This record gives sequence, C-alpha cells and structure tokens, in this order.
Amino acid sequence: MQSPATFPPDVRHFREPEPARSGPSWVRIFLGGLALWVATVVVTFVTGNANLVPTIILVGSFLVPVTFVAFAFRHADAVITAQRIFAAFVYGGVLGVLGASILESALLTHLSGWGYLAIGAIEEGVKLAVLWLLARRLPCYTARDGMVLGAAVGFGFAAFESAGYAFNALFTSGGLSLLDLVETEALRAVLAPVGHGLWTALLGGVLFATAARARGGRLLPLLGWYAVVVLLHALWDAAQTIAVWLTLVLTGSPAQWMDVIRLGQLRGVTQGQVHLFTMLNWGLLAVDGFVGLALLLLQWVRRARPARSAAHPS
Repeated sequence: MQSPATFPPDVRHFREPEPARSGPSWVRIFLGGLALWVATVVVTFVTGNANLVPTIILVGSFLVPVTFVAFAFRHADAVITAQRIFAAFVYGGVLGVLGASILESALLTHLSGWGYLAIGAIEEGVKLAVLWLLARRLPCYTARDGMVLGAAVGFGFAAFESAGYAFNALFTSGGLSLLDLVETEALRAVLAPVGHGLWTALLGGVLFATAARARGGRLLPLLGWYAVVVLLHALWDAAQTIAVWLTLVLTGSPAQWMDVIRLGQLRGVTQGQVHLFTMLNWGLLAVDGFVGLALLLLQWVRRARPARSAAHPS
C-alpha cells in the first residue's frame, strides 16, 4: 500500500472540486450533439439513405449519457482524470452489457416478480464489479469521486444498452421503421438521467466511502445500499407490469380477469384503461426516479467535506 507521504503533490494536497475544470461545458456538448442528431434524422428521412442509420443510433444513444458524465466530471477531484472517466464509460458499458447478458441468459428462464429482482441484482452487481476493478489503483478515495466514477460506469452501460434497443426497434413486422428507432432513442434519452447512471453513482459513493474507512464492518453499508439500488432497478423494470395490474384492479371487468388467468393476455381494452395505464406507468417511473435522485442528492450533500484515504477497495 502506498503511503500518503509518497503521493505526488497534486494528490497530497487535494482541494475541493473546482467548477472550472478544462474541457467544453456539458451544455455545449448537449446542444451540439442534439443539433447533429436532429440534422442526421432529418437528412435520413428526406434522402432515405440507410447508411446514416448507424449515426442516428450512436449519436442518439450516447448524447445524454456523455452529457451527464461531462457534467459529473466537473465536480470531481483531480485524481479522477479524463482518461479514467473515459475508461469507466467504455469498460463499464461494454463489460457491463456483456456480463449482464451472459448471466441473465444463463440464470433467467422466464420473467416474473423474482425475475425483475434477479435482473436488477445481476446488472447492478456487474456494474459494481467493473467500478471496483477500475478503482483498485486510485491513490485515494472520496465518496463524491465514487459517485462521479460510478456515474461514468452506469451511463456507459446505459449508452450501449440504448444502442441495442434502438437497433432492435428498427426492425418491425412491416420492415425497417426509422420512426420507431427515433421514438425509442428519444424516450430512452429522457429516462436515462434517472436510470443506470444514477444507480451506479449511489453505489460508487458508498464503495469509495467504505474504502476510506477502517476495515471493520466496511461491507455492511455497501451491501445495504446494493439492496436499495437493486430494488429501485427492479421496480423500474416492473413498472409496466405493475401498471397493468393496477389498471385491472381499478377498472378491470370479470371477463378481462378471466382472460388474464386463462390466456395471459388482456382483451377488450378500453380507451380509458389505456390512459389510466399510461398515467400509472409514468407515475411509477417518476416516483422511482425521484426517490433515487433524492438519495443521491442527500449523499452528495452529506459528503460535502469527505474524508480521504489511501486504502484500496479490495
């Protein structure tokens, strides 16, 4: 273990994060990327040039995650360099989706209430493992730096996952659908800030905070927060299913209940039920996102003057 006395000067004498770190602001990144994405979509619709579809997928899937990582980076200490942020984003994204895909295909045979919890546990566990690997050789740890690096890992996962969803949305029973692709990217971009990046940021803060404390009992807070994040993830994934059941409880007819029991599908859906389902689904997502965001903000404020340590999170 490296002693604090041997740290380079820029590591020994940490200051609070400075808002004026070098690099383009997150606002310029977002507006510039949005303009490029809109221009690509318009040109593709006008010309019908399928060669532009990968550009739409990549720009649309990465725009919001990259923007939020740029925003978070400006609030980290000097030990969190641009190179580390880039590595966390790429490795977190690629290794995260690969690991989650392998484990989910091997362990999950059908989706149920427990299935949602299993998916949350797998994906959050894989992202946490990637973050731990990337952070093992940092010279010191603060909770805020853990939140920033965790956000980079989570948003990397979200970007690559969104690219996959966008690609799948392109293929429909009626052929290629550029409109479905664009709608999928727009929806996932709106939801991205309160998804994977938020959840891994919470875990990253706890991981770094426990690494900065004494070894005794250090895993208990991390395990507790891991359970919280898995629950938030599971509730997010199950929002549509919960909304369907709530809609049935509030407005379902006996015939519809029999359809669900016998056929596993719902027939004779009214327009009112569609509206109620939509409101319940978005309401559940909003509550889930608000709870996660509130927890992150509370942790950020609580760590206003974090303790620093040279211990490794091993």
